[in-house]
Amino acid sequence: MILLPAIDLKDGACVRLYKGSFDTVEQVAADPLETARAFETAGARWLHMVDLDGAKDGRPQNLETVLAVVSAVSMQVELGGGIRDLDTAERCLSGGVSRVILGSAAVKNPALVRQALAAFGPERVAVGIDARDGMVSVEGWLDSSEVHFLDLAREMEKAGVRTVIFTDIAKDGTLEGPNFEELAQLQQAVGCQVIASGGIAGIGDVAALKKLGVYGAICGKSLYKGTLDLKEALTLAKEESYAG
Repeated sequence: MILLPAIDLKDGACVRLYKGSFDTVEQVAADPLETARAFETAGARWLHMVDLDGAKDGRPQNLETVLAVVSAVSMQVELGGGIRDLDTAERCLSGGVSRVILGSAAVKNPALVRQALAAFGPERVAVGIDARDGMVSVEGWLDSSEVHFLDLAREMEKAGVRTVIFTDIAKDGTLEGPNFEELAQLQQAVGCQVIASGGIAGIGDVAALKKLGVYGAICGKSLYKGTLDLKEALTLAKEESYAG
């Protein structure tokens, strides 16, 4: 299992939200670059970055900061937030981002997902499925759709998507543990690589996700609040097996 520490950007700063609400923005670190370097020093091979302003506005607003991080570290970086067309995706990927995450576009413009897969390959395109009460949310979690998360996942798999990032918005930033039930349903519904996001509090959650068999897990608030030790979590994630 891969473990991806997270950096969410708003106005160029590292922040966290609580249950996806922009009214709860909390700055958790002063410098994204220093934060990324600390994650790399701890042993992380992947970094998950989200442009929150971009997700809200529909186009990247913190790309300069993201690309500065990309050029300064050797970690592979995946980026989501405001990537709604091929030109933007190409700009991110040509700047050194390893994988772009299409979220709202997967619901509103599934043709874009297919175009991106054809243009860049499935290893460089992931789909972010953010759900509240089982229904997919879009536009930076501000709007709800009438699409069930499992239906969207199945549609994306048929389109050729190999990697899905699933977030239960009600768990995000809560440190209350992931939504294991919906993650298990997703694992059974599709053959995609599933990355779990939202709610991870401590090493027990990492162990449980590993046991569930997900491809990856994103850790954010737990790292900033000190409830999860990144080195310990990385060691557990890399173990061939876990008896727990």
